Amino acid sequence: MNLGKIRQILRAKVITGSPPDREIEVCCACDLMSEVLSCVPTGSSCLLLTNLTHFQTIRTAEIAEIPVICFVRGRKPESQSTELAKKNGLVLLSTYFSLYEASGRLYQEGMPGCNGPRVS
Repeated sequence: MNLGKIRQILRAKVITGSPPDREIEVCCACDLMSEVLSCVPTGSSCLLLTNLTHFQTIRTAEIAEIPVICFVRGRKPESQSTELAKKNGLVLLSTYFSLYEASGRLYQEGMPGCNGPRVS
């Protein structure tokens, strides 16, 4: 799904980064960063939806090669996070939707989720 369409669906504001006209393949909606690391498919263009604005979220995105993070519930990242995202070329967005609603809106429009390891 095109990042412009994602921004429209989520009514998201750009915090930092210049969102190119790029395709996002999957969405990971998670607040547990260890889970993000285990679920995001290697080499995919992934959007991370999260409540967490701490700089460790940016570090996790960097390690998992996630190019776009969207903070939910209108949250804005700490200045340390914003600076780190700029340094690493990440796009940061913010939406007023909850994690649940943002995920549902993207799912309804056909955005696949990350299918990481399943717990039996």
